[in-house]
Amino acid sequence: MLLRDNIYAAIRADILACILRPGAEVREQELAQRYAVSRQPVREALLRLERERLVTVHARQGYQINAISVADARDLLRMRLALEPACAAEAAAGAPDSVVASLDAFRTVADGADFIAENRAFHIALAEASGNRRMAATVRDLVEQADRLVRVSLDGIRGRDPAQLVDEHAAIIDAVQRRDGRGARRLVRAHVAQAERRILTALERSAIVL
Repeated sequence: MLLRDNIYAAIRADILACILRPGAEVREQELAQRYAVSRQPVREALLRLERERLVTVHARQGYQINAISVADARDLLRMRLALEPACAAEAAAGAPDSVVASLDAFRTVADGADFIAENRAFHIALAEASGNRRMAATVRDLVEQADRLVRVSLDGIRGRDPAQLVDEHAAIIDAVQRRDGRGARRLVRAHVAQAERRILTALERSAIVL
């Protein structure tokens, strides 16, 4: 992998994990020192992240990690609501048996595991099982960006029970493995809609959200 892609991935991961906090001001030189590289790959990475609406470039003033707005969060979650049920239905209809069987890995979460990361991995795996590379790539980006919403709003989320969410994942897996496309679509839609309600409610109470 080229150096510029490594730096882009590292900065993007730190933004999505809220290590680089929403609203924070950053400068090329500071990031170059942080990641032990020259300023050029940092500049290229920040320009890519600007296109993803994660960073704002201020001419001659540096860069700012974009704050989270409720309106943008709603748009992102509505896109997930449109695409993920379709991915699940396609996975049920046409994914190879080996692919749907591999979803069994998400029926449990190990004690002490980062549930946000585990949840992200499940939703990405389900999207990739659809076999539709364009939808899967879009869902991957949406799910990764949704992690930032969850991490910012985590203290304010009510009714978020990881055990219940794992049970919901298991029900979705059951439907996909039965080749029940309609059922998988319905379950994923309900699952994402519940997440949307919890996250948006929490974000509306957050002091750092626009």
